[in-house]
Amino acid sequence: MRELPVPAHFDPDRVGEVWRVPYEDRAREAAAWAEEHGIRRAAEDPVRVCLLAVDVQNTFCVPDFELFVAGRSGVGAVEDNRRLCDFVYRNLGTITQVFPSLDTHHAMQIFHAIWLVDEDGNHPEPYTLVSPEDVEAGRWRVNEAVAEALGMDFDYAARHLAHYTRRLAAGGKYNLTIWPYHAMLGGIGHALVSAVEEAIFFHGVARYSQPDFQVKGDNPRTEHYSLLGPEVTEGPDGDPLDGINMGLVEKLLTFDAVVVAGQAKSHCIAWTIDDLLDDEDVRECGLAERTYLLEDCTSPVVVPGVVDYTDEADAAFKRYAAAGMHVVHSTTPIESWPGLAHRAAELR
Repeated sequence: MRELPVPAHFDPDRVGEVWRVPYEDRAREAAAWAEEHGIRRAAEDPVRVCLLAVDVQNTFCVPDFELFVAGRSGVGAVEDNRRLCDFVYRNLGTITQVFPSLDTHHAMQIFHAIWLVDEDGNHPEPYTLVSPEDVEAGRWRVNEAVAEALGMDFDYAARHLAHYTRRLAAGGKYNLTIWPYHAMLGGIGHALVSAVEEAIFFHGVARYSQPDFQVKGDNPRTEHYSLLGPEVTEGPDGDPLDGINMGLVEKLLTFDAVVVAGQAKSHCIAWTIDDLLDDEDVRECGLAERTYLLEDCTSPVVVPGVVDYTDEADAAFKRYAAAGMHVVHSTTPIESWPGLAHRAAELR
């Protein structure tokens, strides 16, 4: 299908700001836009394309919020979202459905400072990396007050911390990272970026397509970077924490193309893709071959002088391409993407 013009209401200069979406105005405009450009309903698509918009939330994407993903440029997530909004509007008639994920947290979770204390009762600073050796040596231990508040047996909580850090190391994951408090449920940081929310809303009305929001990350005992599952799936006694979201996988399998964008390239994007490649059940479903990564709509975590995951993120994307996924740019017409070119006639 042909690319469409970008609607006049989209202001790329406001992508890095927080504001109220005028829903009633946009709903009327979306209906008129669909009629003007002959945009069919999503249910009529001959080729089904979905967009995974991973954690495109204020907490990660707006400067001065808690975990702004700046990349090495310093403005990474803002520029990414300008391109993402442009991609959604230009391909409004081709994108069948949007799956936005919402990283969703509470104060007392294993990756927030309140969870841990040292021998003097001090909490770790943000971006502290906690290794299995740190836990074994007693450098960091579970805050007994947190265990009590959450109704957890303290001995279990201590064993869980040791087990958890070991499992991360054994699985080749990043060490337990103490993140600044972020994506707090009910807070403004938890919301989608205003411009992206507006684009998704406009798409939904124009195409009669309900976005399928995916909430993740609210289990206090595990990190949950991936859209598909947590970093660690079992506690120290084999007790389940959470597993791969096979319900979402089954939905994705109904699409001819799965487009992935969002934040951060080094964490939530990377682990989502790793789950698509590494989990045996997911791998057997054959999603990798129909997955398209919008490389210009995602950035790595970079905190100058503290952490820089750019090299790790770039290496991961090379690995994904070698595994059969398609690394593409948002400005390249969808109908010319590898694997979809033979369907160009249907897309038109």
